[in-house]
Amino acid sequence: MRTHTQESQDKLTPDHALEILKEGNERFVNNIKAHRNLLQQVNETSSGQFPFAAILSCIDSRTSAELIFDQGLGDIFSIRIAGNILNADILGSMEFACSYAGSKLIVVLGHTKCGAIGAACDTFNDPDVIAEPGHIAGLLRKINPAIELETKSRPIHHGDTANFMKKVTTNNVALTVQSIPIQSPLLAEMEREGKIKIIGGLHNIDTGKVTFYE
Repeated sequence: MRTHTQESQDKLTPDHALEILKEGNERFVNNIKAHRNLLQQVNETSSGQFPFAAILSCIDSRTSAELIFDQGLGDIFSIRIAGNILNADILGSMEFACSYAGSKLIVVLGHTKCGAIGAACDTFNDPDVIAEPGHIAGLLRKINPAIELETKSRPIHHGDTANFMKKVTTNNVALTVQSIPIQSPLLAEMEREGKIKIIGGLHNIDTGKVTFYE
């Protein structure tokens, strides 16, 4: 696989960028890696980088975007935070990736069996579950809108925790995708002009497969 250059990045459309990720995930699921000379890519990217996508994913150790999409050095911007939540700094990073560095695609990537989602669901009903000093509770509260969206349509049923968590996870991805252009007029304009695409996806921890919500 060749390292992306200014020319190859310029030629990409948002849809083509998405296809590259889909093909990479297909290789990952089938345990096939594209041939890359990583040391050569170190040299080729030393004077500049031209990533084609920015991926917001969780810090979970099983969800490295470079691995599950079989990408090399200089291919993607990887933005990671517990629960793949959104804040001002992450928005700024996305704006940098697309407006300044030329990326064509933003992916909000959730994953099954997310510890942050599980903790948020636990504390939603019992805030004292995480009562120690620190910043964890504040982070988990950012997931509450996804929980509230699900509890409005279907109350929590004991014994159905896994299904409830999966729906909260997909809600969390969808709400973040919706929030990005609302909170960033710059990215909203780029999306309207067809320069970028903003989509969500779900990484299945059991299979490695990523399902995109287009």
